[in-house]
Amino acid sequence: MAMMKPAGRTALLAAASVLALTTVAGADTIRFWTTEEQPERLARQEAMAADFTAETGIEVEVIPVTESDLGTRATAAFAAGDLPDVIYHTLQYALPWYEAGILDAEAATEVIESLGVDTFASGAMEMAAVEEGYASVPVDGWTQMIVYRADLFEENGLEPPTSYENVLAAIEALHNPPEMFGFVAATKVDENFMSQVLEHVFLANGVSPVDDNGFAPLDEAATIEVLEFYRAIVEASPEGELFWQQSRELYFAGRAAMIIWSPFILDELAGLRDSAPPTITDDPTSSELASRTGIVTNFAGPSNPDGAAWADIRYFGVTADADTEAAQAFIEYSMSDGYTATLAIAPEGKFPVRQGDGENATAFTEAWSQLDVGIDRRAPLGDLYAAEMIDEIVGGLDVAQRWGVAEGQLALASNMINSQVINRLVREYIDGVRSAEETVALMNEELSGIE
Repeated sequence: MAMMKPAGRTALLAAASVLALTTVAGADTIRFWTTEEQPERLARQEAMAADFTAETGIEVEVIPVTESDLGTRATAAFAAGDLPDVIYHTLQYALPWYEAGILDAEAATEVIESLGVDTFASGAMEMAAVEEGYASVPVDGWTQMIVYRADLFEENGLEPPTSYENVLAAIEALHNPPEMFGFVAATKVDENFMSQVLEHVFLANGVSPVDDNGFAPLDEAATIEVLEFYRAIVEASPEGELFWQQSRELYFAGRAAMIIWSPFILDELAGLRDSAPPTITDDPTSSELASRTGIVTNFAGPSNPDGAAWADIRYFGVTADADTEAAQAFIEYSMSDGYTATLAIAPEGKFPVRQGDGENATAFTEAWSQLDVGIDRRAPLGDLYAAEMIDEIVGGLDVAQRWGVAEGQLALASNMINSQVINRLVREYIDGVRSAEETVALMNEELSGIE
């Protein structure tokens, strides 16, 4: 991780509460770009901004921006010298925008230091680490999960699926088609779902196609382990072109022991969404399946015993054109007094990257667990799932990883993923088109030509 430089404006932020910043920022107005543009989420952000204004006198103009347009909008605004003060953005922009001069890393780092570096999830911090400190301030995130039937694991004396070995042992014990499939793996090549699942499985075994210099040949032995494991979970899956839909439907019907999914399944598991009801019982509103379910975020292969969690992290960036002190005050408020309101925008997909503060190390995790989730019915996650499971959900952010982040090659890694070369070649290997060794060689050949 980058060394922290001595704070400059941090002294101001640390010495004064957000309220006291009123005297510094006066009645300034800042502009805040957010990709959370759904009406209900936008209303929550405007309410939080109003609370901030009431405390500080600093007005906030909340401006929705479609996520797919964010990159081009930011580039154009930077060229025109008309960037907003704060941007809520995805991981993919943190380092490129810092390198382009769009983000003020010094300002972001001062906010993080004021709030306390140790209060943030280390994985989320490492993804934004730069020479000056941090490109942006981590806000929230989610980790991909292995969702599994904890009741069946316990009945059969199985260890949780935290490793390739444990997953394969569970398949051996539980796979009994068509009544019960050991796994429902992703096999539909042109679905982004397969790309995410495969990156998770590769990361778990410490395999990446990039290093600090760009493309890096895949390690043959470790990649063969990945391929053989993935073939095993596909063989324990139904036939056909499988993606998120079949995995959820089969798990909800009680016919799958394990699936890989995002946390957006958590409210559906508990019978809170009519469009995706659990069918394991006759009552589609029942939370019974949730009570039988466990989750794993950190997952390890034989060549990487520490494992990894695939994560999507979001950040607040202070821009080069910002009213810096007012922007810092807004971010600090949003990550402290207003942090519960920040997470409440969509709790099922906004895990707290800041678990607590100097007074209570778990204050925000506890508050988040009591936020209502659901669509047609609502209930707090803490009422639906055990405390140990809540800890596992949040803990994944400490070991969060993505290809290319640590190496500064996220853009290249993203192009490799989006090419679907890996999806296609893994599927062809599973279908018997070529051997594992030949598949690794062809992956290296095709990936090396991607820029």
